[in-house]
Amino acid sequence: MNRAVLARVHGVFNVASGLWPLVHMRSFERVSGPKADHWLVQTVGGLLATNGLTQLGAGSSHEGLARARQIGLGTALTMATIDLVHAPRGRISKVYLLDAVVEIGWALAWLAAGSGPATRPVKVQRAEADDRQSRYRKLRLRPASGS
Repeated sequence: MNRAVLARVHGVFNVASGLWPLVHMRSFERVSGPKADHWLVQTVGGLLATNGLTQLGAGSSHEGLARARQIGLGTALTMATIDLVHAPRGRISKVYLLDAVVEIGWALAWLAAGSGPATRPVKVQRAEADDRQSRYRKLRLRPASGS
């Protein structure tokens, strides 16, 4: 999958996942089980939404996509680790094992997408190369100063 598309899709997922307990805690608990500390669930939700918004705003530059990848991988691996450590112990609902599968899927998607610069169409690459050659020729054709 294209990294820019992956950043947008994963960003939307993180925003939606994060906003859910903020907007409707009752339905969130119906699916994920009762929570002792609503403030903590809401804090994690806010952080997830923030990560998602950052991914959505990453743009298509190499730097932006690198940041989206770091946030995406970090978020997915953190969530999967928490799910896999605490769900088997009964600290959180077993439904979080399904979330772990989804989060591992996001991590694998980011790994498959790679971290190199986004590829540009061949026409653009040629135009850039022609522009560099033109600038180089202009520099070489200038008379030496002070002669």
